[in-house]
Amino acid sequence: MDIKYIREHKEEIERAIRYKKIKVNLKKVLAADEKRKKLLQEDEELRARRNQVAKLGKNGIKDGKKIKKELQRLEPRLAKITREYTDLMYLLPNPPAKDVPAGKSEEDNIVVRKVTGCKLDLKEKEIKNHAFIGKNLDIIDSERAGKVSGSRFTYLKNQAVLLQFALVNWIMEMLAHEKFIPIIPPIIANYSVARGTGYFEALSDDAYHLKDEPQILVGTSEQSVVPYHQGEILKEEELPKRYLGYSTCFRREAGSYGKDVQGIIRQHQFDKLEMVVFAKPADSDKEQEFLLSLEEKIMKELKIPYQVVKMCSGDLGLPAVRKYDIEAWMPAEKRYRETHSVSNCTDFQARRLSIKYRTKDGKTEYVHTLNGTAVAIGRMLVAIIENYQQSDGTVSVPKALQKYTGFKEIKQK
Repeated sequence: MDIKYIREHKEEIERAIRYKKIKVNLKKVLAADEKRKKLLQEDEELRARRNQVAKLGKNGIKDGKKIKKELQRLEPRLAKITREYTDLMYLLPNPPAKDVPAGKSEEDNIVVRKVTGCKLDLKEKEIKNHAFIGKNLDIIDSERAGKVSGSRFTYLKNQAVLLQFALVNWIMEMLAHEKFIPIIPPIIANYSVARGTGYFEALSDDAYHLKDEPQILVGTSEQSVVPYHQGEILKEEELPKRYLGYSTCFRREAGSYGKDVQGIIRQHQFDKLEMVVFAKPADSDKEQEFLLSLEEKIMKELKIPYQVVKMCSGDLGLPAVRKYDIEAWMPAEKRYRETHSVSNCTDFQARRLSIKYRTKDGKTEYVHTLNGTAVAIGRMLVAIIENYQQSDGTVSVPKALQKYTGFKEIKQK
């Protein structure tokens, strides 16, 4: 974050720290900054004096040696306080936007709207969950995956595989018309890059850490797509620059013991299509609404019942100033479950990763970054299987996908 902004908006930052439940002391951050500034000023003054005495030739040798020793004593102190200051700054959250509802947890989130979709014409006692249907139709095999990899892994088989790639091809084609650049990013990210994106889960026990390298397996595509332009200056006319990343993602699901054990709702490994946008600051709010409209278009064309939820300040995470979730109706559970999210991270990630753009008048400014789910494959398969199940045990394929699957229903072979 901009330290000048932090100094001038201390109350706002303190409020963001409380809402987002971040363990950091703002007074320590500001004290470290003051100490760092003093040492930087001392360093600059010593170097200026050294340049002056260097011009004196032999007459300046004695003073030059003295200044050199003072610099040698100062440099480790400056390096230490700079590390402390940087580590503290990385913990500070992006303050919520003014229109975000205040709240501490998901109970304070606001349902913006509900949208109906296909009607499941079954009696309540006839409704089966996706795990039962998947096993019965031989399209999901978690038992054999458990023997090979342990819990929270699965084999997708037969029509489920074709349905996955139908989703991918359909969305790739749809978003190509919106000038999204398809990209398959690395699934391994350096620790420093993961830190730069600002996602705590990328650095915590929820991530898979490589044993011998300071690297992680990405938990979502934007963790390696956002840093694609790290250290670069984009052209204003390039913005908004939109990417559609496809990757396998990995999460340990730390803290979820006992939750969603059956089926493929909460997996250690899953595939995902993620939208990532680099935008001009003036356009980022509009771009977030655009991404949300694309997510809703996907749900409407699939005819999956859903609701849009605006997240409260305590449920935003470190980088986002505003976030919406789309939650699909899951008939077997009789509740809505998150399938999509869309976040505006403003210049938070861009500052940490040094991603700028050059304005038409030659100035450089930080871009704003946004991310939104196009489709989380596993959860969307769950939503389709449960909402399109039939009384005879088959599953109808949404009309939007039939052209890509080559079949209209999934049935026992």
